[in-house]
Amino acid sequence: MRKRIIFEEIVAKQQSKLPRIIVLTGARQTGKTTIVKQIFTDYTYLAVDDVVKSRNLINLTVEQWKKLYPKAVLDEIQCEPKLFHSIKSTFDQFPETRYVLLGSSQFLLLEKIRESLAGRCIIFEIYPLILPELLSKRIDESIKRSSFFVDFMLKKQSITDVLPSFVLDENYAEKKSSYDYYLKFGAYPALTNEDLTDNDREEWLTMYVKTFLERDIRDLVTFRDLEPFVKLQRYLANTTGNLVNFSSIAKEAGVSVPTVQRYVRYMEMSYQSVTLPAWASNSLKKLVKSSKIHFLDGGILRSVLQKKGAITGGEFESAIVAEIYKQVKTYRLPIMCYHLRTQDGREIDVLLESEEGFIAIEIKSTENVSRNDAKHLFDLQEILNKPLIHSFVLSNDVRRQQFGKNITAMHVAAFLT
Repeated sequence: MRKRIIFEEIVAKQQSKLPRIIVLTGARQTGKTTIVKQIFTDYTYLAVDDVVKSRNLINLTVEQWKKLYPKAVLDEIQCEPKLFHSIKSTFDQFPETRYVLLGSSQFLLLEKIRESLAGRCIIFEIYPLILPELLSKRIDESIKRSSFFVDFMLKKQSITDVLPSFVLDENYAEKKSSYDYYLKFGAYPALTNEDLTDNDREEWLTMYVKTFLERDIRDLVTFRDLEPFVKLQRYLANTTGNLVNFSSIAKEAGVSVPTVQRYVRYMEMSYQSVTLPAWASNSLKKLVKSSKIHFLDGGILRSVLQKKGAITGGEFESAIVAEIYKQVKTYRLPIMCYHLRTQDGREIDVLLESEEGFIAIEIKSTENVSRNDAKHLFDLQEILNKPLIHSFVLSNDVRRQQFGKNITAMHVAAFLT
């Protein structure tokens, strides 16, 4: 198991008096169960998706919960909604009880938490590995550092700290290898096992997509809705990184626009995609307001498309957007993620808004960046309503280049590892 950055934060909460209920949610196979078994060693583990086990659990009184399971991990708790009431009642009556709840369906899990456990728990979202985590090899190996991106946002590094070429980085080979792996297979922890072959990884991803449809989505849609959902999933994979046009998707999938909107929400709530809303200012009417949808893992995307060859520009952009998004969430950065596009075609792939201002990011797959690749970043401040702190062009070019005072071009892996 790779060392997870969120590990120590969960440990700190486990050792504190509050909260007494900790919730871990995230896509299936992101390591939730492994994390809690490493941390909550004195808790009883209960697999709620075991039908026989769950039937017995729902019949327990609160006194029996307190006696038998004063400290417990309930995995896939969304499979038995009645247990939320049991946990709430036990929590309210017995202050010494403590629970950890796990679930891979954010939609079902958080809905029940809002109904029963609001104000009683803290929620952690577990994503596929980020690039700094891919560099760690074992659970007992500490992660050397956060990425340049995170350090820059936290003001721990500046542009002057960036080397003139990524190849001069003392860990260049290791970082480049992890980056290349990420683009090919994504970042699910199970796939990082060094004993696996590429064929093993591709088979795992195929089975993951099948399991996702058979388990997570079947919790949310009826059997007759599964075929149009599969069409939508494939359509989104083929158009990842594009502006959302619900009418076009509805026509392709053969369903209504409201159904498409619901399906897209399911994709997002099950951690398969991320929606980047368009940034807009009330004073500007020339901005496009359509969102963009990016697949959250490139390995899953390629498996949906049954694709093994070179990645497209859209797939590359989504892989980088997903990594930026995961790092923002993993480090709990106080940042909102957008894209920006004007009606005359000017486009910014990622616009990060903090209280102090904006960071603008253009993503290019080229190995030879030129000033022309930064053209949409020039004079961007004229559109924005807060200071533009800095702009970046991220690509596969190893050189650090400056295109003006506050526009820096650098290699993706130098920025995100």
